[in-house]
This record gives sequence, structure tokens and C-alpha cells, in this order.
Amino acid sequence: MSHGLQAAPTVMMQDSLQTIYDNRFSGRQDYRRNVWAILISDFFSRYFTADSAVLDLGCGYGEFINQIRTRIRYGMDLNPDSQRHLDPGVRLFQQDCSLPWPLPDESLEMIFTSNFFEHLPDKSNLAATLREARRCLKPGGRLVALGPNIRYLPGAYWDFWDHYLPLTEASLSEGLETAGFQLEKVVARFLPYTMSKGVRYPLIFLRLYLRLPFAWPFFGRQFLVVAKK
Repeated sequence: MSHGLQAAPTVMMQDSLQTIYDNRFSGRQDYRRNVWAILISDFFSRYFTADSAVLDLGCGYGEFINQIRTRIRYGMDLNPDSQRHLDPGVRLFQQDCSLPWPLPDESLEMIFTSNFFEHLPDKSNLAATLREARRCLKPGGRLVALGPNIRYLPGAYWDFWDHYLPLTEASLSEGLETAGFQLEKVVARFLPYTMSKGVRYPLIFLRLYLRLPFAWPFFGRQFLVVAKK
């Protein structure tokens, strides 16, 4: 279940981003928004409070950041279309995430990212992004990362034109520890893979799935990694 429109690496033109993701997600926005409403209410809401400052890294169309109600909300994405999809209360940073972020040190309680890191061109860009994430998080703040696990998607992973960086929960965990994070939760198989195509399952199935962790190893193709500063 991929998140929204993601900030792709700078090697891709921004016009290409608009075309790729408009084609990929056209006609599925309402379903995706409803899926993310359940993911937030039934699972991810445990990682933020109403007083939190939250950054959605690779915010896309805002399916996550638009639906949370926190003190401060930021999004970061290269796609020019992101701005028109975000709530007025969400501030967008339209930039390369591996460059310095326009945020003070220790200004965030949470950074959320879903199906984003695989769009970065290489691990040096990911390492720079993780360093910025750690700088901007307050002590005890969390980075919550969801993404396709190449271990369980050796072929389908490459079916997307803008996938560059293959990761597993183990490789991302090691990268986070190298950047100075402490691992809090690592799940190799969490959610099914994609919402960009395929069957639109009844949403009640998702609620049941989230409450039955024993089912995750059978259907999960995406990792979940939560790390603290």
C-alpha cells in the first residue's frame, strides 16, 4: 500500500513527476484517502499527539498529513502538484530531501515517510536525508518509515519507473543506527504492497488486518521501521 505522490530524486524532472504519478494514481484518490484514514486512526496515531510538530517526508497528495490534526504540519515533496492537494494548514517544502531542511534543530516530534526512500537515487542521498531527520527531531522524537521490502518483492519492485534504491528492514535499520538513531520497532512484513493498481478491497478488511498481527507475515510485503532520536 504505497503512500501518496512521492518526492522523487533530483535526476527526474519535476514535469515527469507530475505525469508519472497522475497516471499512476488517477481515479484512486478517494479510495487511497479512505485507506489512509484507517491506517492513521487504527495504527499510526499512536506515534503523535495533538501537540506534535510532524513532517510528512514525500507527502505527495497529502493522504497522511492532511488527515492528522497536530500543532504543526509540514510536507516535503518535489512534485509541483503537491501544493494544490495539501490542506491550507500544511506548509510544503518543495525541495530535494538530501539538502538542508529549512527547519531549526530539534523542532519536530515525528517524521513520517511511506514508500519514499526507494525513490532516492542512492544510499548517499538516503544517508544525508537521515542526518537531516535526526537533526530536526527533538530528543525522543521518532522517524516512522514504511516501504517496500525488496526481500519479498524481487521482481515487482522494479515494475515502477521511479524505483531506484532497494531496501529491506535490515538495511534501513542499519542505516538508521549509523545515523545515530535507536531502533524501537522493526517489522519485516507489515502491509501489503501497493494501492496504485489492483483490487480495491473493502475497508473493513484493512481494519481486521491491522488487528491481527499474526496475519502480517502471510500478506505483508512492506516493512515498518520506527526509530527514536
